[in-house]
Amino acid sequence: MNYKIAFVSLGCAKNQVNCEQMMALVQAAGHDIVAAPEEADVAVVNTCGFLASACEEAIDNVLALAELKQAGTLKKIIVTGCMAQRYKKDVLDELPEVDAILGTGSYGDIAEAIAEVMEGGVRPCHLGNIHTAEQGGPRILSTPPWFAYLRIAEGCDNHCAYCVIPSLRGKYRSRPMNEILDEAAELASAGVQELLVIAQDITRYGTDLNGEHQLAALLRELCRLEFRWIRLHYLYPDEITDELIDTIAAEEKILPYLDIPMQHCNDEILKRMNRRDNKASLLALMEKLRARIPGLVLRTSLIVGLPGEGEEEFEELCEFLREVRIERAGVFPFSPEEGTRAALMEHVDAEEAARRAELAVDVQSDIIDDYNDSLLGQEREVLCEGFDGQAQMFFGRTYAESPEIDGRVYFTAEEAVQPGTFVTVRFTGTMDGELTGEMI
Repeated sequence: MNYKIAFVSLGCAKNQVNCEQMMALVQAAGHDIVAAPEEADVAVVNTCGFLASACEEAIDNVLALAELKQAGTLKKIIVTGCMAQRYKKDVLDELPEVDAILGTGSYGDIAEAIAEVMEGGVRPCHLGNIHTAEQGGPRILSTPPWFAYLRIAEGCDNHCAYCVIPSLRGKYRSRPMNEILDEAAELASAGVQELLVIAQDITRYGTDLNGEHQLAALLRELCRLEFRWIRLHYLYPDEITDELIDTIAAEEKILPYLDIPMQHCNDEILKRMNRRDNKASLLALMEKLRARIPGLVLRTSLIVGLPGEGEEEFEELCEFLREVRIERAGVFPFSPEEGTRAALMEHVDAEEAARRAELAVDVQSDIIDDYNDSLLGQEREVLCEGFDGQAQMFFGRTYAESPEIDGRVYFTAEEAVQPGTFVTVRFTGTMDGELTGEMI
């Protein structure tokens, strides 16, 4: 039978890739992919389960779909991904609206699960081995045609004390380089201009295959393909090699934009969290990267309210931010996640963690404002992504803005600019913390 299937993808870019692979499998099985759940026979919710707040978002989506199901416009709901893996029994027991679940080891079973739910009977529960699940396969891209994600590994071996990812995604597994390059070549042939290389930890790539860091070699091969920009996400500080730094600096296509999650700077907190770096090593790394990669823009993620953080440690983190002047930083209040060691450690309450997050964001806002002001009068290449009718300006991104994460650049032009086109923009001002300019 042929059915109409709608997908809702929540969470990170890695989750989005899984969703794109499921869409390809569903289409290959003869079903039609539709954009709106209101038009579907089956809705698939690919969930994030990293934080309690992400699980709440997933539940809200399921309940909204349940209303469509009750109204008779939607027949079945399938929940896949990290929340299904983490809370499989709870999902089945407490969400009777859900007709089937697929864990992170069973994305490949999506067509089978659709057939099962439409035939009726028991509620399918596919929970395959998270350490051996297939990573590759065809995809139906859900991003705009000018950028796409390339996942080079799955899982994580870092075992940070606050994180549940290893229990949801399994041990670290690098994809074979030839398989990655074949997929990248298909993306380049499809017209993708910006390739985002992603994994939970891309710097560890290859070490599980032969004990050697292979990211630099992989990047040099990717640079041979017809991409304009290659962007790197999630480089762990202690795994950044000199060869990798030299490759980033030498290859024109690799953007001088590095996403390096640091989480904190206090030595004792980093030790408690099972991080392998300390404040001195982080400062030394930042200095080395700034010196060797011209125009470098850094992004990081920080957690405030971690176990062991008092006012003194929090102020140390704010001072660290002021010193290293990281251009992009996501600041998050500590969330004591069930099943993690950090949840059992003494920590501040949620209200205090949220207060500190707001203060750290204020510090970061000043840094961003100073960075934007330093660019006024300069010209940069911008990838146009559309036209904002309210602002009556085109918008896009420079190398300093990653899609879905950072802000936009707004600019005027004397003629229409098609999305996916690279233009040169001179920066002339700011608007709500984002740069504005004119195409030249």
